[in-house]
Amino acid sequence: MILYHGSNVIVSEPRLIEQNRFLDFGFGFYTTTNKAQAIGFADKVTKRRKDGSKAVSIYELDEEKAFAKCSVLRFESADEAWLDFVSENRSGNYKGKAYDFIFGPVANDDVYTTFTLYTAGLLTKEQTLEALKIKKLYNQLVLTSEKALFYLKFIGSLPQEEFV
Repeated sequence: MILYHGSNVIVSEPRLIEQNRFLDFGFGFYTTTNKAQAIGFADKVTKRRKDGSKAVSIYELDEEKAFAKCSVLRFESADEAWLDFVSENRSGNYKGKAYDFIFGPVANDDVYTTFTLYTAGLLTKEQTLEALKIKKLYNQLVLTSEKALFYLKFIGSLPQEEFV
């Protein structure tokens, strides 16, 4: 499996760094199989940090080997379990089991408004799930432990001309 990580720097040696905000799948190193999504995230991070330049690091993961040795939580779609999990993580209230890998849809900018209306109590869970069905959701694979990071192999970065 080829994975991408968008940032304002190339990350040849991924580490678990304490984050200053609550994210979809909690604490971890976020990657995606979608190159365009990683490029977009690199653009956002570079603008937000006002430092560095857009960078997308590329990794290889032997998922058969890694997933056999590590615990994995997988969401195939933005269903009720995914919505509950993301809501608990984004509010900082997740107290469930820890996993080495978490895979599933990302609540990207296209989904953010719907998600915000839900967390504000303006949409019911049913209305939110119905609205999410028509959104194009990309994926994310989050590595949440040193054990998971062991299986992630840096293989390079995207050339700058791909950011045009």
